[in-house]
Amino acid sequence: MYEGVNYYVSAAVLGVTFLAKLPALLRRWRSPTVRAVNALLVLPCAGLLLSAPPTIRFVNRVTGIANLSALLVHCTICGIAYACVVLMEYWRGEAHEQARTRRRVRAWSRGYGLVTASIVVLFFLGDRPVERPRDFDTYYATTPFIREMVVLYLLAFVVAGVATVRACWRWAVELSTARRCPDVSRGWGALRTGLLVFVVVSLAGVLFGSFKLVAILARWAGHDWEGLNQGATLLMSLTGVIIGLGFLVAAFGPRLGEHVWRPLLTIIALRHLWRIVCHPVTGAGNSLLLTTPWYSSPEQHLVARITSIHDWMLKLRAYCSDEVRAAAYQQAKDHGEREDRAVAIGLATMLRAATAARARQAGVDDQQSARAAASLRSAEAVYPDIVVRVSRVLPFVPEGEPATATRAPAG
Repeated sequence: MYEGVNYYVSAAVLGVTFLAKLPALLRRWRSPTVRAVNALLVLPCAGLLLSAPPTIRFVNRVTGIANLSALLVHCTICGIAYACVVLMEYWRGEAHEQARTRRRVRAWSRGYGLVTASIVVLFFLGDRPVERPRDFDTYYATTPFIREMVVLYLLAFVVAGVATVRACWRWAVELSTARRCPDVSRGWGALRTGLLVFVVVSLAGVLFGSFKLVAILARWAGHDWEGLNQGATLLMSLTGVIIGLGFLVAAFGPRLGEHVWRPLLTIIALRHLWRIVCHPVTGAGNSLLLTTPWYSSPEQHLVARITSIHDWMLKLRAYCSDEVRAAAYQQAKDHGEREDRAVAIGLATMLRAATAARARQAGVDDQQSARAAASLRSAEAVYPDIVVRVSRVLPFVPEGEPATATRAPAG
C-alpha cells in the first residue's frame, strides 16, 4: 500500500524547493549558475520519481520496453552528476577566470555527454527481459553490455561526487582564511550552508556509488550482497530530502532570520523591561501579554511590544529621577563598564527606582523628571536599541538600592 512512499516524499520536498526558487530562475534564466542550481533540484526529483517501483512498472507497461525506466534513471543520475560538477565550476570561477571556467565546463559536458550516449547504446545492446523494479543493477550485474552500462554510470557518479567534495573542501579552506574580509563575512552564512549541502550530498553520492559497486563486485564473485544495494537506494532517497531542505535554508534562511528569528529574540530580550514597566500597572502578573493578535507576524508583535513599553515609560516620567540615573551611570563607569553599557545601567536603575516610587505613589519634582526624559531621548538618539540594552542589564540592577548597580557581565 505504501510502496515507494519514501521516493515520493523526497521528490515532493525537491519539487516544493524548485517551485520556491522558480521566480529566481525566471528572472535570471540566462545565468548558468541559476540554471545549474535548478537542475540539481529538478533532476533528483525526476530521478526519485522514476526510481519508485510503482513508477518503474508504469513506465515499462506504457512503453512496452522492458526495464526502460532503469535507463531513464541511470541517465538522470548522470545528469545530476554533470549538473553538480558544472555548478561547482561556475560557483568557484572568478571574473578573470571565465574563459578557463568555460573550457572546464565544455570538457565536463563532452565527458558526461559521451557517458550518457554510451549508457543508452549499451542498454539496447544488452538483454534484460525480466522487469526488476528494485534490484536491476545487481540482478543484471553479470549480463553482457548491461554490466558495463551499470558500472559506467556508477563510476561517473562517484567521480562527480569526489570532484565536488574536493572542490568544496578547498573552497571552504579559502573562505575560512578570507573570512575577515567584510565582503566575505557578510555572505559567510549562505556560503557555508551551500557548501555543507554540497558536501553532504556529494558524500552520499560517493557512498551510493561505492555501495552499489561493491554489491556488483560481490555478484561477480558469486556472492549475494543485495543489502548494500538496497541501502544505497535508501540513502539516495534521504539525500533528496537533504538537498531540498538545504537549498530552502540557503534561500530563505537569511529572510527568516531577519523577519522571524531576530524579532522573536528581541521580544525575549525585552521581557525584563516589559515586566517592570508595564505589568505593575496592567495587572498582567507574570505573563507576557501581547497587544496584537496571535497570528500576527513576529515583526508586528515586536513593534507592539516596543510601542507599549514606550507608552508606559512616558507614564513613568513623573517618577523618574535623573539624579538616580546619573549616580548609577557614574558608578558603572567607575567599575570600568563601556560607555553604552554604563548608559543602559543608568537608565535601568532609574526605571527600576521609578517603578518602586510609582508603587509608593512617591513622585519626583518636575525638574528631575524633565531631565530624566531628556537623558532618555539623548540615549535613544545615540543608541536606537537602547530599550533592548536596558532590558538586558535590568537583572543586574538590584532592587531596594535604586542609586547603585552591580557590574553587568560584558557581552
